[in-house]
Amino acid sequence: MRYITDHDIHIHSMKSYCSGNPAQNPAALLAYAEKNGYRTLCVTDHMWDSAVPGASDWYAGQSYEHISENLPLPQSDKVKFLFGCETELKWDMTLGISPAVMDKLDWFIIPTTHMHIGGFTVGGDEGIEERAELWCKRLETVLDMDLPFHKIGIAHLTCEHICRGHHLEVLDLIPHSEYHRLFAKAAKVGVGIELNFYSLDLTGEALETTLLPYRIAKEEGCKFYFGSDSHHPDEQMHTSKENFEHIVDLLELKEDDKIDFLKNL
Repeated sequence: MRYITDHDIHIHSMKSYCSGNPAQNPAALLAYAEKNGYRTLCVTDHMWDSAVPGASDWYAGQSYEHISENLPLPQSDKVKFLFGCETELKWDMTLGISPAVMDKLDWFIIPTTHMHIGGFTVGGDEGIEERAELWCKRLETVLDMDLPFHKIGIAHLTCEHICRGHHLEVLDLIPHSEYHRLFAKAAKVGVGIELNFYSLDLTGEALETTLLPYRIAKEEGCKFYFGSDSHHPDEQMHTSKENFEHIVDLLELKEDDKIDFLKNL
């Protein structure tokens, strides 16, 4: 059976500082999900747990208490609206979320590829080769943690934040053997692999470089979910369904490739 694109479980509200858009409120997100026929939606605002030392100035105000101001979330008989977050992985591999907050969330995502925040997630002056090594090191560090992987996703593994203007070059430097090794480990722990690259604008070598990690992840038995990562109403929200469907076709995904988290709701 073909993979059913019935969810968006990486989306931001106005509580994320990089949104701050009053129109990006829970009611509007729910309406977006209903319009696109999604059965499951999860708001995943940026969050650094105040119980974990080491927040940057930007993250310090985005605590669990801050993002919880969205609660209670509106619900409908068509959409299951979940509460989650997108936390952060610091340069010293500190994860910005405590077990206590993990327990309170329905779902949360970890962006191992947020390498655009110099001085916080990375040093900031790393070259392409170093970024390729960090791509692998940061992902493996998370996979080796003691975490509730059944309700965790690894966000946007092929995004431009890896190295703006050169992210495809970085991905090309990662050996296929490393992709296989890391995704085999990801499949073993049961973490979700996010699909949210904008496939509608990709062609040729750029498309093939982007697809390769996910094809290998599929070979190794990883399970996938979709997330638009939208921060504003005029961003990916209006084309999310079309993009998700296109990715399903490109990767020839079946329902068996969907993470158990969604199938068990």
